[in-house]
Amino acid sequence: MSEDWLSVWIGLLVFLLSLGVLVGSDILGWVVTTGVWNDLSKALTPASKAYASIGGIGALIATYVALLAVMTAGAVALKADIKRFLVGFSAVFLISYLCWIIGSYANFAVTTPADMQKFGITWSLKLTNEGGFIVALIAGLIVGNFLAGFAEWMKEAVRPEWYIKTAIVILGGFLGITAAEKLSLATSLMFRGLAAIIEAYLIYWAVVYFVARKWFKFSREWAAPLASGISICGVSAAIATGSAIRARPVVPIMVASLVVIFAVVELLILPFAAQTFLSHEPMVAGAWMGLAVKTDGAAVASGGITESLILASAAARGMNFQKGWILGTTATVKVFIDVFIGIWAFILAYIWTTRIDVRVGEKARVAEIWQRFPKFIIGYVVTFVVILVLALGATPEFTGKLKSAMGEANTFRGIFFVMTFFTIGVMSNFRKLWEEGIGRLAAVYLLCLFGFVIWVGLVISFIFFGGVNPPLVAG
Repeated sequence: MSEDWLSVWIGLLVFLLSLGVLVGSDILGWVVTTGVWNDLSKALTPASKAYASIGGIGALIATYVALLAVMTAGAVALKADIKRFLVGFSAVFLISYLCWIIGSYANFAVTTPADMQKFGITWSLKLTNEGGFIVALIAGLIVGNFLAGFAEWMKEAVRPEWYIKTAIVILGGFLGITAAEKLSLATSLMFRGLAAIIEAYLIYWAVVYFVARKWFKFSREWAAPLASGISICGVSAAIATGSAIRARPVVPIMVASLVVIFAVVELLILPFAAQTFLSHEPMVAGAWMGLAVKTDGAAVASGGITESLILASAAARGMNFQKGWILGTTATVKVFIDVFIGIWAFILAYIWTTRIDVRVGEKARVAEIWQRFPKFIIGYVVTFVVILVLALGATPEFTGKLKSAMGEANTFRGIFFVMTFFTIGVMSNFRKLWEEGIGRLAAVYLLCLFGFVIWVGLVISFIFFGGVNPPLVAG
């Protein structure tokens, strides 16, 4: 069993249990949720009023126990060290959630003058309560770079790709109900997203490969995974490409490590740049995160932060956009990118086995497309389509139940998100990577990413998403 498949099954489990609301059975209403606070005793509440009696702390304990049980079962399937996973996951969950609570403090999270008056404060960073994601990332960076022993102790549970892929499966249902309300816009966004990533692929990969080969004199073995890592989807693409061209194991590992480091840098910079310069082009900002930020975790996470920041800016101007559309644009772009990983790996495998590294009796197999295909996308599509079908033509009462169900499921998505941020930070040991001689690779990455990938991605985002806005909140 792989993390990819586990993310599908765990995400679908949360999704299916949330649908109990449709038949009058609130199965997941006990999950803890965090609101903006200036009185700590009011920070935590159960997602459903039906479970109000257990209180915020009770909801937190119930959520921790449930996730510990499910994720430990997954760790068993992964043949992980269970004792180390138990203590590691406990630390990951508790630190991550503490960061979310801190990020929800009123002076960090409040976004409108009315709310500032409500909480009796005179200033706010206006990060929304999802500013806790940034707090989690910073906490992870501190652990990863200054508390190496602690990072090693929890290493078994530091699995950001597993957490974010599970979150994306759950996200599909939330976006399904969002898309059903504005189907024509959602369809248009999907088409635009597909067109955008095809154009980006054709530009990014070729240029990065050229720069690595001609300017920095890297061999094909290094240039191809580096081009895929920078231009396509980070870690997954680098590993798939390394396998496709039969590179030594160290090659994709080094590239993947570099991808994670730069994804953290982008995560800290680009959402705030988008808020500053693209607050009037929200869908451009969402697409830009998907095209520019590498790794699924960092890209979708950056889309979430970007959405929160831009919605806050819009609210301050008196415009209340519906939540989910900016993040949905990022996720759509990223999902289409992920779909092409398997296809691209097959194309490279074919070129290498027939033109570059010809070996008697060996050739690329079409089955490699399926082997490289990110399986979590199956879960995302299932949850999206199921909710979309259920929501189309539904009565207002039934639609309300669907929103309630997906709201509870989406609470779990937020928890997986914040754990993703923390564990991405923990994995980002800058000193270790430098000691491993990653300097020249970093130079290529730095030049290509900040020299043209980010800017080409921005231009493409404007071409396909310029002038498109999320729907306004009704009323």
